[in-house]
Amino acid sequence: MPKRTALSALGGLVTTVLLATAHSAGAAPAPGPPSDRDDMSRAFTRAAAEFEVPRDLLVAVGYGETHLDGHRGEPSQANGYGVMHLVSNPKNRTLEKAAELTGEPSAELREDTAANIRGGAAVLRAYADGLGLDTAERGSVDEWYPVVARYGGAADVRTARLYADTVYTLLAQGIDADVTGGESVTVRPRAVEPERGAYAATDTDRRAELSPDYPDAAWVPANSANYAAGRSASISSVVVHVTQGSYAGTISWFQNPSSKVSSHYVVRSSDGAVTQMVRDSDTAYHARSANSSSLGIEHEGFVDDPSWFTDSMYRSSAALTRYLCDRYGIPKDRAHIVGHVEVPGNDHTDPGPNWNWNYYMQLVGGSAGGGGVQLSFPSYTTLSSGSTGAQVKAAQTLLNQQGHNAGTVDGIFGSGTANAVKSFQSARGLPADGAVGPRTWTALLAAGSTPVVREGSTGADVERLQRALTAALRRTVSTDGQFGTGTAQAVRDYQNSRSLSADGIVGPATWSALQAGR
Repeated sequence: MPKRTALSALGGLVTTVLLATAHSAGAAPAPGPPSDRDDMSRAFTRAAAEFEVPRDLLVAVGYGETHLDGHRGEPSQANGYGVMHLVSNPKNRTLEKAAELTGEPSAELREDTAANIRGGAAVLRAYADGLGLDTAERGSVDEWYPVVARYGGAADVRTARLYADTVYTLLAQGIDADVTGGESVTVRPRAVEPERGAYAATDTDRRAELSPDYPDAAWVPANSANYAAGRSASISSVVVHVTQGSYAGTISWFQNPSSKVSSHYVVRSSDGAVTQMVRDSDTAYHARSANSSSLGIEHEGFVDDPSWFTDSMYRSSAALTRYLCDRYGIPKDRAHIVGHVEVPGNDHTDPGPNWNWNYYMQLVGGSAGGGGVQLSFPSYTTLSSGSTGAQVKAAQTLLNQQGHNAGTVDGIFGSGTANAVKSFQSARGLPADGAVGPRTWTALLAAGSTPVVREGSTGADVERLQRALTAALRRTVSTDGQFGTGTAQAVRDYQNSRSLSADGIVGPATWSALQAGR
């Protein structure tokens, strides 16, 4: 996973950061001999040299956007692609600009990491030329601040400044990211003193940045086309979302009138900074059937990458949710604090299996029970068309979380659920019969990240393991989130029966077997 770095609060980047390990702000030296595991590093170095963009700045822009994860060519919510988040939407067309500048086809820019990095470098250089940066200025990272601010695509000066400040904080803090293929991409910490120019904050800006509803939040209003003034129902729930994009990029997207979406609050991954975009008293467009009665909180990151869900984010978001519940009399339980996937009539999967609900509710000071969808059962029965009840709801929820659209979580196994089951089964190499039997249950219940857990481990990953073992072994394994002797024995029994190394430790091989429904 990429290792986390702390980003500055809105408008709060220290003008000069002095670090003992600072080094030259110029472009990186020419690449040395290639190795088998430096493909992304080499792509950054080559693109930086070709377009005369400081290599570390190029990496910092990519890391701030995506944690250097291209997400297999899938788009962000703003229709951005790849490590450098090349965007194609009515207000921002860096993907098309990159294609024009590099001659690379759009499909290649979307799906090939090296081409995507080259496209991002080309766009940055074009913006630098447009702003009149000469050769000497291009050699200084500090001179690129207005270029980076423009790359973020925000029309609002405050949002553009937020985007650029994030990149310069990353440069000051340094980056050490483990990326696909076992490669490590690094940026050493350096002193930065960015030349903000027209993006420098004024006292008026700072006063305008105070939230009208939550004292610890900044205020950056969404475009009026993306929410409705007033409410038709009283506030009765909080909906947890994941942005599928960066913090500043999400704020910019909610300011884009073509998006037709918004939320009340956005929470940053690195430090838990909060920005309010829609007043509590107004109706944000975030959860369809629940819009009129809920408050939406977006969390920076991507559903399939748990590295975004930091302790700072959990704590800050939980403090916000606790405040909102107290202010509006919302019960602090899982019937009233729900994920987007749990709202009827939605086809989204966030916050997904990597979101730690137990920890979050503990921080909120409420109960993990009282609502939500039950996933733990003493045994799992085979489900097929016509089945109904709580286990159907569990299967529908898990299918939606994994991106296989089962539709509304209503506990009725209809054609939509059957099609989603077949889609999931095909993706996991299981017989696509549309029924949820032991193998499909095992794969569904185990889906998610693959951390190493062993005796003494606790938390949501252990619960997920215990549920999957219950389905795989066809006997009850206590689902308490505590990896004790009983769970250890169940793991060894499973490993023995699947010809795995029976060490009682759940690592990648055991997770892989469970997630394949073995």
